[in-house]
Amino acid sequence: MNKKVEFDYIRNEDGSSEFEDFLDSIPEKDQAKLLAVIKNTEEHGLAVAIKMEWVKKLEGDLYELRSQIGKNIQRAIYFQKVGTHYVITHGFTKKSQKTPRSEIEHAKNLRATYKEDQNEQNRQINSTEEKG
Repeated sequence: MNKKVEFDYIRNEDGSSEFEDFLDSIPEKDQAKLLAVIKNTEEHGLAVAIKMEWVKKLEGDLYELRSQIGKNIQRAIYFQKVGTHYVITHGFTKKSQKTPRSEIEHAKNLRATYKEDQNEQNRQINSTEEKG
């Protein structure tokens, strides 16, 4: 099946990822459920994901992927990169009614760093092409 949207996640220069570290830290059933939400959202698109409450807008261009098994509530924050491509900043276990402000601010910082890195990579590519 073709993907309607595509998720990736931020990787650090050393190849590590806060999102992968988060997945590794939660129980296997919770991992499976969150990964299923991502897969279902990719396959069915955002309109279905919103209707099914798999995703929710937080603020600006920040959204959260939502999964829950019993009292374990997992979230992954993401933003739109371009078109149907989205980038997950990180994940966290939700313990309160509202998404904690600190998690939103952390996602904003990760997004800003990611965009700066992307701009720097584009500048390096353009510089190399001009020299070639």
